[in-house]
Amino acid sequence: MSAIRAYLKGLVEEAKRPASSVALLGELVPRPQPRRRFEEASLQALAESIRAHGVLEPLLVRPLEGGKYEIVAGERRYRAAQMAGLTEVPVVVLEVDEKAASAIALMENLQREDLNPYEETLGVLDLLALELGKSREEVVSLLHRMRDEARGKVPQNVLGSPEVQKVEEIFRLLGRMSWQSFVQARLPLLGLPEDLKEALEAGSIPYTAALELKKVKDDALRRALLEEAKAGLSLRDLKAKVREALKREEAPRPWYREVAARLTRLDLEALPSEKRRAVEKKLKELLELLA
Repeated sequence: MSAIRAYLKGLVEEAKRPASSVALLGELVPRPQPRRRFEEASLQALAESIRAHGVLEPLLVRPLEGGKYEIVAGERRYRAAQMAGLTEVPVVVLEVDEKAASAIALMENLQREDLNPYEETLGVLDLLALELGKSREEVVSLLHRMRDEARGKVPQNVLGSPEVQKVEEIFRLLGRMSWQSFVQARLPLLGLPEDLKEALEAGSIPYTAALELKKVKDDALRRALLEEAKAGLSLRDLKAKVREALKREEAPRPWYREVAARLTRLDLEALPSEKRRAVEKKLKELLELLA
């Protein structure tokens, strides 16, 4: 088993260990991680709890140069402690390298219940990328090849490989879903339009609603349906409305709208003189008829 996976398995035990030290908040440095936003109300609630009871779970940190410590896990507690007016917090100091620290940070965030589906998807991909030594895009490609091979669409050349075994083990460690479910339900979130991505990250719609709305290509119609979904429209009713929207998108455009569209692109000066005179005559007749 790789060192990364060993650290992942030991993360829960590390988090439950009694604090080995305390650190001044000014000595702590957050690290980049999949959690992109912290809800203000949630932080305020945690800060109130910390004022009353203190920081109950120590932060996991690793030493840096100059007497600083990088927060490997526990940035939310760090931010809430700042809001609560604390000057120091309990910590567990880990002697880990950058690769292991990244894996632990990703794993800790993926275990949080309030990590939204889009951020969770990126976190899983980043964890797989770290373990496999690949880019996020290469991991997505590998997962798609695994799916296609499992469905019998391509010759067997991926499943059973050491890379796939690592993928399967990571999903077992996470314990949230299988890699098959991840490919089917989560990878499509990567191609969401910006309005759906923002709504999903804000927690105003579930990921199932986002995947339904993604099917609607008409921006104005999708935005209208998005507002209904935010207001509490059920997934069943949303699916029905999306089906109707898709029918309208697939229906051929009425002939007169096609004529109008062509007229907006028409360059009379570019037409041969005889054809131009005939078109101008018809347009004048149409103008008189509509007047």
